[in-house]
Amino acid sequence: MKTELNGTYSDVTDFILLGFRTSPKLQILLFLVFLLIYMAIVVGNISMIIVIKMDSRLHTPMYFFLRNLSYLDLCYSTVIAPKTLANFLSKEKKISYNGCATQFFFFALFVTTEGFLLAVMAYDRFSAICSPLLYPVHMSQKVCVRLVTGSYMCGSINAMVQTGFTFSLRFCGENRLDHFFCDVPALIKISCVDTFVNEIVLFILSALIIISTTTVILVSYAYILSTVLKIPSPGGRSKAFSTCGSHVAVVSLFYGTVFFMYAQPGAIASSEQDKIVAVFYTLVIPMLNPLIYSLRNKDVKDAVKRILCRK
Repeated sequence: MKTELNGTYSDVTDFILLGFRTSPKLQILLFLVFLLIYMAIVVGNISMIIVIKMDSRLHTPMYFFLRNLSYLDLCYSTVIAPKTLANFLSKEKKISYNGCATQFFFFALFVTTEGFLLAVMAYDRFSAICSPLLYPVHMSQKVCVRLVTGSYMCGSINAMVQTGFTFSLRFCGENRLDHFFCDVPALIKISCVDTFVNEIVLFILSALIIISTTTVILVSYAYILSTVLKIPSPGGRSKAFSTCGSHVAVVSLFYGTVFFMYAQPGAIASSEQDKIVAVFYTLVIPMLNPLIYSLRNKDVKDAVKRILCRK
């Protein structure tokens, strides 16, 4: 990529990820914390995938989507964590231009796909609770596969558009990103050309994705709440709420942080506060999701017990 500076051209071949500006001792501490979080992500999400795969009682649409959610959490945290861990121990903290573009593309792909998948999971719960007799038809295996495929297609489109717009910018000599991974706000901030169009594209795409998916989620849960309140048995109401509680918790955590980062006009910044929020949705949420679904889900806990007993 060519950039212009004082009438001459120079090649921008890499970026420097400034990360967290702390003392060397604190860098080691942060490395250990991030390493433990990433290990928990890998173990937790792989365990969820294996348990759902091994137990035939969990071969239902709900757990098919949950297995895909665990896969997405594992993927997009892996796009970020290894390079971040390496930079904690490195003095240069460099990432190549192509590496930066690749990291951003796959991060945008997996995060956007997860947003659509959470909306699909809300629709699945709506179908199961509000239309139980038609549930096998509404959520057949073919429909489930199509819904997941559609989520990946939407993620791919957003990732291609965002990557194309962001890496068409010029960076005139400044290659220091005030972030721990390649993200749009940090890249826009160091560009030497007018970024108004990029900021508008970021805001509009993020707003469209969040509004469309949250609308599906809110409408689904409005119908679910209306249906559950009509159930005469307290036990039946409790069981219905328990199947939705985990999903509501995951949705609240995910959309709360993503909205703060991308879907507000003042999102183009990269302060220390933004980095903390970014840590939350890139690493903490993928670590918490398996815990939320396993601790709050009786079927998963029973499946783990059955697998352990067989072993």
